[in-house]
Amino acid sequence: QVQLVESGGGLVQAGGSLRLSCAASGSIRSINDMGWYRQTPAKQRELVATITSGGYTTYADSVKGRFTISRDNAANTVYLQMNSLKPEDTAVYYCNAYVQRSWGDLHRNYWGQGTQVTVSS
Repeated sequence: QVQLVESGGGLVQAGGSLRLSCAASGSIRSINDMGWYRQTPAKQRELVATITSGGYTTYADSVKGRFTISRDNAANTVYLQMNSLKPEDTAVYYCNAYVQRSWGDLHRNYWGQGTQVTVSS
């Protein structure tokens, strides 16, 4: 099995910062893309940022210049540094990873359980 466990969410005032972490564990041979998504009750899950195993990053326009995604390949961990937070960043943030469990397997998509980020005005 593969598990993704997020941490680092919480309550912060507008303009503040939070750092999310997501560690993948279990039967893992390799991980391709990792990313962060977010969802509110009023909106579908949306992409926040992704990073390839080589470090190439993409961001949603709404977070460019404020959020930074990074990863530690040796630790199978992805991070999301969130600065200059706004109330509209309030959401449940989900970690995502494409994981190969053993040689010859396809990379399959896994999700974490989500962590709540609340930004007060």
